[in-house]
Amino acid sequence: MAVNRVPVLKRCRSLGLDPVYLGIDKKSTRQLRRSNRKMTEYALQLREKQKAKFIYGVLEKPFRNYYEKAARMGGMTGSNLMSMLELRLDNVIFRLGFARTRREARQIVDHKHVMVNGKQVNIPSYQVSAGDVIEIKEGKKSSQRYKDILEVTGGRLVPEWLEADQEALKGTVKEVPAREVIDVPVDEMLIVELYSK
Repeated sequence: MAVNRVPVLKRCRSLGLDPVYLGIDKKSTRQLRRSNRKMTEYALQLREKQKAKFIYGVLEKPFRNYYEKAARMGGMTGSNLMSMLELRLDNVIFRLGFARTRREARQIVDHKHVMVNGKQVNIPSYQVSAGDVIEIKEGKKSSQRYKDILEVTGGRLVPEWLEADQEALKGTVKEVPAREVIDVPVDEMLIVELYSK
């Protein structure tokens, strides 16, 4: 599996992204040296795509597959794409507050700690749907790891399209999120323009 080994804060700086969107509290004190040249239209589109891929931890080929699927769905392609990325199992675990970062959420799913509707799922890209119940396995709930995680994520706001019971480490997907409720600083229209060339 391909792994991005670029330091997270460095990548955030280069994309002009606040690390908070990744669940990281640290701030980089270094300033990025920007040239005075104006960015081309292509450069802006590419940066938005890289931002979305970096935030959700998706590589190029699966990201393109998401785009093609979103284009076939009907309606706004950009909104469909963002909804599909939000409904990834690793992202939902992060949003429910059962992981500090999306990378940690991915690891939790990989390590078979997650049940969807009573069945164990260990595929981070698994698409959850409205009405799905997601919970941490019974045997893992009492582990110190989740106590530590909940200490950090306890005050984090859970999006309105999810319902979380942090005591029981259980959550429900109430509905498919509309673009308006997804708080990710990505201009998906630029991604659509880039791919539709």
